[in-house]
Amino acid sequence: MQGNLPPEAQEKLEQLQDLQDTAQQVAVQKNQAETELTEAQNALDELEDIDEDATMFREVGELFVKTNFDDAQENLDDKVDTLEIRVETLEKQESRVQEQFESLQTELQNMLGGAGGGPSGPTGPGGAGGA
Repeated sequence: MQGNLPPEAQEKLEQLQDLQDTAQQVAVQKNQAETELTEAQNALDELEDIDEDATMFREVGELFVKTNFDDAQENLDDKVDTLEIRVETLEKQESRVQEQFESLQTELQNMLGGAGGGPSGPTGPGGAGGA
């Protein structure tokens, strides 16, 4: 299929495929960050029900290290803040990639005379959308 396309169209098609790969990578990273954020928020919620004098541990690699309530809460607050920023950044990146994909897809369709559907499938990068 790609063999009989003009060189410019082949280049655009390769760019579309690269953008689709990028979109999938960003979606995976965003899902991971959202999962970590949910876990950190749940841990913070659980801290509300724990006595401040309770013995607490935090995971450091393969070890559990004793910590106090205030340190645990501060670490979780920092983690939530960092993950919220990460998710927001990935959402913006996801939008930019989607816009680039759609623009490039339109260019390619115009280059090929507006033939239906497009070369990369009906829904663009990431398939039917994200979570």
